[in-house]
Amino acid sequence: MTDLFVADRAAWLRAELHRYAEAYYTHDAPVVPDAEYDRLFRELQSIEATHPELRTLDSPTQRVGGSALKELQPVRHQVAMLSIETETDTTAGGAEAFDARVRRKLELAEDAPPIEYAAELKFDGLAVNLRYEDGVLVQAATRGDGEVGEDVTHNARTIRDIPLRLRDDKLPIPRVLEVRGEIYMRRDDFERLNERQRERGEKTFINPRNTAAGALRQLDPAISAQRPLSFFAYGSGEILDWNFAPQTHAEFVQALADLGLPVCEHHSVAQGAGGLVEFHEYIAALRDQLPFDIDGVVYKVNSLALQRQLGFRNREPHWAVAHKYPAQEEITELLDIEVQVGRTGAITPVARLKPVFVGGVTVTNATLHNEDELRRKDVRIGDWVIVRRAGDVIPEIVAAVAERRSGSERQFVMPTQCPVCGSHVVREEGEAIARCSGGLACRAQRVQALIHFAGRRMMDIDGLGDRYIESLVDFGYVESPADLYRLKLEDLLEMKQRADARDGVTPETVLNGKIATKWAENLITAIANSRRPPLARLLFALGIRHVGEATAKMLAEYLGSLANVRSAPRAVFAALPDIGQVVAEALFDFFDEKNNERVIDALLEAGVAPADEHPPAAKLAPRLATSELLAHAGIPKLTEIRAKQLAAQVDSLGKLLALTPLERNALDLPAEVLGELNTWLQHEQNSAALHALDAWCTQILASVPQSDESASARFAGKTFVLTGTLPTLSRDAATALIEANGGKVSGSVSKKTHYVLAGSEAGSKLDKARDLGVTIIDEAGLLALLEAPAQA
Repeated sequence: MTDLFVADRAAWLRAELHRYAEAYYTHDAPVVPDAEYDRLFRELQSIEATHPELRTLDSPTQRVGGSALKELQPVRHQVAMLSIETETDTTAGGAEAFDARVRRKLELAEDAPPIEYAAELKFDGLAVNLRYEDGVLVQAATRGDGEVGEDVTHNARTIRDIPLRLRDDKLPIPRVLEVRGEIYMRRDDFERLNERQRERGEKTFINPRNTAAGALRQLDPAISAQRPLSFFAYGSGEILDWNFAPQTHAEFVQALADLGLPVCEHHSVAQGAGGLVEFHEYIAALRDQLPFDIDGVVYKVNSLALQRQLGFRNREPHWAVAHKYPAQEEITELLDIEVQVGRTGAITPVARLKPVFVGGVTVTNATLHNEDELRRKDVRIGDWVIVRRAGDVIPEIVAAVAERRSGSERQFVMPTQCPVCGSHVVREEGEAIARCSGGLACRAQRVQALIHFAGRRMMDIDGLGDRYIESLVDFGYVESPADLYRLKLEDLLEMKQRADARDGVTPETVLNGKIATKWAENLITAIANSRRPPLARLLFALGIRHVGEATAKMLAEYLGSLANVRSAPRAVFAALPDIGQVVAEALFDFFDEKNNERVIDALLEAGVAPADEHPPAAKLAPRLATSELLAHAGIPKLTEIRAKQLAAQVDSLGKLLALTPLERNALDLPAEVLGELNTWLQHEQNSAALHALDAWCTQILASVPQSDESASARFAGKTFVLTGTLPTLSRDAATALIEANGGKVSGSVSKKTHYVLAGSEAGSKLDKARDLGVTIIDEAGLLALLEAPAQA
């Protein structure tokens, strides 16, 4: 028998999780952190796994969905899900016409009091019927033809807005309650879903409504669970044995909210035609600010007794009408397609349109997202296209109107060079987004690139925040990182004055007749102190795509100098540890771009240079073995195993290049591998690249030490203590230098300390070092130790 305590605990967990979910999803007012919800959820999962008999239909664990269905089963509605009449007159006259029809049907005199209406939104989603028995969700079905729908219970359970059990703390629970409502998708959730699709290189969705409908009718609930669906309740189907009798539609909607069902806040009780017109105009003004799509509002006679009196006509109620708004989709001509370069280098095609009024504004541009999206929609320059705008979402092209083509339309071709800086455009395998490779050299990316460059873990320019960088770029003081090192005190003060004037800010010091200069002096000092960074930090600061701190440290450790990193061939990058083909391509592309080369040259001319350059690491040598280089040279079918077989017969790239095709065919390799090798080498650029790789490796290997004692282990076994402010190196930079060369940095001086590195305003640590006889060095002394021959 199930332990009573466990059963009680499971019931308590279900109730608490329902309460937390309602607060979070229905009221947007979370009462516990996500971690606490997750902890209780996992506890309930564990109990149900051990005691399957405690698993109930309303358990929150059932939201994750079960196994996929073979097909959706038909469901006959106990009460037909009827449609309502649509009023196509989008002006105030539509509301007035509906009120007039109702008054005539009720045979009211002209001087009779106005009729009371319930006014609601007409959601652009998918209607659904939720059936609760004794407060527990047992079935969800689509509208279908009104009489028979499809069973989508498995998917409805995954929608967090839909309660699996009704609340009973305010109203009694009916034996049966069918709730009618709308499944929809918020615009922000739709945009995030499409962004994820684009990142994965998968097809994007056209609009929120179709996406919601498709998700609800999935056979696999796991797919539905990944689609961010929402729900609003607004009506009823069958109701049995409910000890509550609402007199108006508004009272019924409030009852739904009291039972824990999500109800849209934008509803009202309106008096007569004037009230309906006022509601229609109010929602029209609010429409673009709503986080979801609507295509109109719905008016219902509020009194349920009057609804019954008015009855139906042709399966449509006399007591309700949908009052539409103007469409948010229009047709216009696509005049041209241009590209925009984003702050991160992403290149986005943008449609230039013949001006069209849609969604309350005149639209002249629309995003096309990326080249794949453009090809999928088969949009061409000169097409007539359907443009959609909803709320704050950027207008987009839904589709081309192919039947209106004249034959003069032309395909768009993605540029191979950045329209802003001229750098080459790169699109990595598996990615939908094309990017400018210019980075620091590209005006469109300048602010973002400089913010990264100056960051604490990069060049560590203390005090150079985002706002200063934006102002320095906006006012033309800085165009590249090298310009930072040419800034004068008066430049910074002038920039600040102009930025304050632009932003309408008057500092308190100015009001007092003074000009603050300390911040600018400190910033000039911080910029100067960043001139001698560790090589790894400088590489990280350059903002090379896919190159983070760990990769930058590895490059510095293995290759030793900026010159070696800049000149390394693609195959060398690929042969280094933890660097795959994608990162190797990104590194090679970056240093192969002339604009990036100019940026680095300008930094060197400005006095920026790594402080810890050293010969290449001894462990680089095995990475440059012939078999490794061949495996990463990009030769088709030459796998790692085949590369080792080839290297065993030809022990250098030079010897391979010296072979004739006949001699290569005599090598002990499969015929298809030899065929691909010969074809590859016949291309002049491939053989030239292999010659360059061989020459680079020969030169580098000549400078590689027999062991790493002279480089990374130069300070092995040595302990340093830092105190005071160094002339150019920051505390972090000096620590990184010492650790990169095998030393240890301690926070306190003792007899075991080998060196105290002291700068200006050194404190008590310097005194203690003198007392203990510890060697004291300054920054110049540290750099001299780095340049001196290593001691055995």
